[in-house]
Amino acid sequence: MNFGDLQSDDGLVLLNNFLADKSYIEGYCPSQGDVVVFEAIKKVPSAGLENALRWYNHISSFDDAERQKFQGQRQSLEYYKGQDNQEKHESKLSSVSPADNFDLFSNNDNEEESEIRKQRVKAHIEKNAKKSAPIAKSGIVLDVKPWDDETNMEELEKNVRSIELDGLIWGTSCFVPIAYGIRILKIACVIENKVSTDLLEERITEFEDLIQSVDIALFRNTPQNEEKSFLQHLSVLESAD
Repeated sequence: MNFGDLQSDDGLVLLNNFLADKSYIEGYCPSQGDVVVFEAIKKVPSAGLENALRWYNHISSFDDAERQKFQGQRQSLEYYKGQDNQEKHESKLSSVSPADNFDLFSNNDNEEESEIRKQRVKAHIEKNAKKSAPIAKSGIVLDVKPWDDETNMEELEKNVRSIELDGLIWGTSCFVPIAYGIRILKIACVIENKVSTDLLEERITEFEDLIQSVDIALFRNTPQNEEKSFLQHLSVLESAD
């Protein structure tokens, strides 16, 4: 995604589109990428650009000193404009077994070959019958909000991670300052579709002495072969300063 000129309306429209499914310029916590793009914008996005306005208001809620403490290394504006272009997508062709690689509709009257074809059809059907459908999963990032700035956030996180549900895997997390010394817990997880998000939120808010509320900051379908990539990408937050 090339934002273009962020001082123009067209540039803000492109930024708005970029943020349609993202909370931040890169990653799942405020970073120096947000600071660089924020500083390049000279006017508040209009109400019609709701994604850009939401992001702009959030970043502007921090003062300069707080923004300088955001994680990551500051890069050029051009670097962040090309975030989408830097993502590499690879596809692999699966190998085809002899049982799959034959013509079911071959017009061949040879009885021996016809019998072989029937056997292959039978093997093909049996093989596919044994294949189980992939389990549908979703990647989620939760914002867990404490009551005040005196809440023990380490204990809060420990309690959240103590929740165990069949089909739930906790990922990495970080504490994000919001205002008046208050921090929220931003934590990632992957759930199978049999796990209700309502049940997950209910279990989290059971720790009512520590937790005021929980919001879903990000929700996206995560194919089984992308689950590891999703969690590995988030793991960089654990080592962030």
